[in-house]
Amino acid sequence: MSKQAKARRLAPVEAMSKVRTLRTSARKLNLVAQSIRGLKVQRALNELEFSPRRIAIDVRKALYSAISNAENNHSLDIDNLVVSEAYVGKNLVMKRFSARARGRSSRIEKPFSEITIVVRELGEAV
Repeated sequence: MSKQAKARRLAPVEAMSKVRTLRTSARKLNLVAQSIRGLKVQRALNELEFSPRRIAIDVRKALYSAISNAENNHSLDIDNLVVSEAYVGKNLVMKRFSARARGRSSRIEKPFSEITIVVRELGEAV
């Protein structure tokens, strides 16, 4: 006997994409995530395309992945998709040191973060 299959965490009209190791701090990544929350996917892709922030390129790849998951895995119409959720979390931190004067050293932290993007298909009535 096998284990019971887990129930799906998302609604039937939702698809998700998650990127786990992005080389930036969560604060900087959250600024980009805020700019696409609640937008239609085409508008969100345009926002990310012309964003001056370096990490917007990786967020754009994650959004493309969520759109592809919606289309291929859940048969959703990509013209009616909206970015319903885009949230950020902390991940590991690389710790390095920098030599300072008089034989001392100081700590340099290089944080990683993760982003989760959930797209939802809007109904015809909305």
